[in-house]
Amino acid sequence: MERKVVLITGGSRGIGAATARMAAHRGWDVVISYQHQRDAAEAVVADVQLAGTRALAVQADVGDEAEVLALFGAVDAQFGRLDALVNNAGVVDRAQTVAEMSVQRLERMFRVNTIGSFICAREAVRRMSTRHGGRGGAIVNVSSIASRLGAPGQYVDYAAAKGALDVMTLGLAKEVAAQGIRVNAVRPGLIETDIHASGGQPDRVERLAPNVPMQRGGRAEEVADAILWLMSDGSHYTTGSLVDISGGNL
Repeated sequence: MERKVVLITGGSRGIGAATARMAAHRGWDVVISYQHQRDAAEAVVADVQLAGTRALAVQADVGDEAEVLALFGAVDAQFGRLDALVNNAGVVDRAQTVAEMSVQRLERMFRVNTIGSFICAREAVRRMSTRHGGRGGAIVNVSSIASRLGAPGQYVDYAAAKGALDVMTLGLAKEVAAQGIRVNAVRPGLIETDIHASGGQPDRVERLAPNVPMQRGGRAEEVADAILWLMSDGSHYTTGSLVDISGGNL
């Protein structure tokens, strides 16, 4: 039986890497994209191959349409099919108030976190839709609990970009439901990944964990587990759902 293929953007670290490794152990062939961290991406590929499935890492900036097209072209050439997309690639910036934010910061935030996810979803639909001759499939968008909380004084732009991703999830889910494609999102809360360090707050999880009802930060694998369920046949009647994985932080 031919294995299914999942494309995970931003798969070299954090939630994306955890999802790639878990998918491999559940029998998926895995393609990951990465922008800068080639060594980390190659380490994920090695782990996937050790699990007995095929793997490919492709350097691509999801905020650049030409690079997204090349990424999907590599999937076509190497595997000839696509069964799931995990829109995981994203960026955050230094904590700032809206009054301090530049247009350049805002454009980068929405280009990567929102527009990039739209372009990837578009390409996935073109390949998976039964209307276009595909087999159907699943799209899982990695949003954030910030889209509900607003991230005041820190990341209002990030929260807004993820809020747009939530709305895209709902609209696209209805648009392609009759074409064999399910579209859902996970909204992680305070998760132990290095994205906090890239935003200048490496101690953020430890510092804020006491505010979470479960009194701890989450692990990338806990988010990956939900993503894998939404990719699987076990969720075949689930679409348009926004699944909060936040330790009760609502």
